Formats: sequence, C-alpha cells, structure tokens
Amino acid sequence: MKKIPIHGEYMTLGQLLKAADVIASGGEAKIFLHSYQVLVNGEPDDRRGRKLYPKDMVEIEGFGKIQLV
Repeated sequence: MKKIPIHGEYMTLGQLLKAADVIASGGEAKIFLHSYQVLVNGEPDDRRGRKLYPKDMVEIEGFGKIQLV
C-alpha cells in the first residue's frame, strides 16, 4: 500500500492519480477514470474532482491501494 501526503486541506482524485504516478498528466485523468474502476473508501467513483482528505483510502484496479496522509 502506497501512502501519499496531502499538502493543504484536500487533494482531488485527479491530483492523486498524478502524484501516485498512475497517469503522466492531469489531462489523462478523465479517460483513465472511465477505463479503470476506482474505489474511494470502498465505493466506486469516477469524478476527477472528487475531494480526498487525510485517511481516505483509494483502491485503483491494477494499481493497488493508496492511503492519504
């Protein structure tokens, strides 16, 4: 499980994908989220603007789990 630090109040799902090196640029987020299943705290979500906070858990199909700290 990877741990990604949040700098500020929150991080968006698109920013997380880039920070975790799942995508190369923010422009790829929308296409990626429609191609792969992403679970945020156990529930499916495909909104790149979804706000994530410390202690949220994100599971990405084929990439594993990421916890925000």
